Amino acid sequence: MRARRPLAVLGLTAVLLAGCRSTSHADPAPEPARPAWQPVTLPAPPGAPGRLLLRDAAACAGRWFVVGAVADAAGGTRPAAWTSTDAAAWTALRPVPRSPYGEENVLTAAGCRDGRLAAVGGKSGGVHGNPRISTWRQVADGSLVEVPAEFEVFGGPDAVNVGRIAGGPRGWLISGNRATGSAAWVSADGTDFRLVSGVPGLATDATGRPWAADGTATASGWLMVGSVQPSGRTGVDPAVWTSPDGRAWRRAALPTAGVDADLQRVVRVGERAVAVGRRGDGLGAWLGDGGSWRAGGGFGGAGTDRPGRVWGLAAVADGALAVVAGGKTGAGWFSRDGVAWSPVALPVAVPAGSDRTVAVAGAGEAVLLLEDNNLGATVWSARGPWSPG
Repeated sequence: MRARRPLAVLGLTAVLLAGCRSTSHADPAPEPARPAWQPVTLPAPPGAPGRLLLRDAAACAGRWFVVGAVADAAGGTRPAAWTSTDAAAWTALRPVPRSPYGEENVLTAAGCRDGRLAAVGGKSGGVHGNPRISTWRQVADGSLVEVPAEFEVFGGPDAVNVGRIAGGPRGWLISGNRATGSAAWVSADGTDFRLVSGVPGLATDATGRPWAADGTATASGWLMVGSVQPSGRTGVDPAVWTSPDGRAWRRAALPTAGVDADLQRVVRVGERAVAVGRRGDGLGAWLGDGGSWRAGGGFGGAGTDRPGRVWGLAAVADGALAVVAGGKTGAGWFSRDGVAWSPVALPVAVPAGSDRTVAVAGAGEAVLLLEDNNLGATVWSARGPWSPG
């Protein structure tokens, strides 16, 4: 056993270095796949006209969803959401706010379970201007109803951020962070979320300070991904959290062969989890299967902002499509196995920026891409091809 360990370390190092080399500027740029992107028109929601603010998209069980808000000329907002069965013809959902802040919510994250939508929304307010967070659930008549929460469930003195929402067989998971470390909010049916923070696995401890970026359902419970800043040194390592019920969590930092890395998005592709994020001076994937993780391939290239920001990750065509900050031919990347990644041309450039939102959702062979900047919002759909040739 003692003799095998150096070989295992060398093998992992070789995989990681190969992933890093694949993002080098010296590598020739492969020809990208060019899907037949089609523009999508979202109908104006009921109420006063205004500019659409688009923030996230989700798909499951033959349903597509887009969420955001409508902004009026005076800067006021109201929540908005849309649904479709084919990602082409869309219907505006009816929001039903239950609180004064809910009437002004911007819906920032969308999740899907059994063809029903759940969303996270917020609006800054109060004496200190802190975000007032609500969750929203789609009910039997199709409307989207606000579920107000006590302020300290999502806010309060320990608040840092409330992130993405995911649906699964056990209900709903929201990933995020508190002053105590990473955090999870769980609910069986979307009517009431319980905050889980400051517990072993999620809390900052002697090994370092964690940061949760995304989550998804698994066959055995829940998975979150992110990073941990180890105690006593700069830089971060990629980290994963697993839980059977959303209440008890186990954290594992993944080895990186000495380069800084994080995990920013995760998606389920069949029985495997594919997570992507920054690796050294480029981008890379990690593959999770049955509780074990290994390094996947690196990607990125000409026109990609580095170190890379991952705007979104979607399961499509029995593989994964990553959208990262970059130009039209440098921001889309597809892989069937998480190891070999090939470029995908997008209909619009998606550079990094605080004034921009980009989201992607996939189902079967179809993908929905939305992009929103200070000039307006656009939505596109395509059914491939996702690989060149």
